[in-house]
Amino acid sequence: MTLAADRILSLLLLGLAAFVAVQAWQLEVPFSYDPVGPKAFPLILSGLLAILAIVLFVRPGASGQWPTGALLLRLVFTMVLLGLYAALFVNLGFLITTALVSVVIAWLFGATPGKALLGGVLLAVGSYLLFTHALGISLPVGSWIEPLLGER
Repeated sequence: MTLAADRILSLLLLGLAAFVAVQAWQLEVPFSYDPVGPKAFPLILSGLLAILAIVLFVRPGASGQWPTGALLLRLVFTMVLLGLYAALFVNLGFLITTALVSVVIAWLFGATPGKALLGGVLLAVGSYLLFTHALGISLPVGSWIEPLLGER
């Protein structure tokens, strides 16, 4: 029965990969957007996820048991946090939402409050700079701050 958990997870991940691929394939933007378009990145990621899910199904880990107790609670709470992240992303903005969620998740999995705060802030600022400057991707600053910045 220990292999069943990994195989069930692999099937769920394969379904997620298929869902992401279908959603990405339906993206429609003008050709002048860029040479590759917005479909490429999610399609590549869904392909990688599908490959890894198949590997997990074929070669499950030695101890493929479902988490229990405190670990299960931390994982469920992490999923709730990621749902809140998605819900608050536009209103609070990328920097604040990413920093807050990163700090809470780091603290939840054993980081000291100081390290969690430092890691969350560095992750938020570093990824913001990577996305906006290196990749040219616009990220929301937050609907609460847009009036202060004079943006619409």
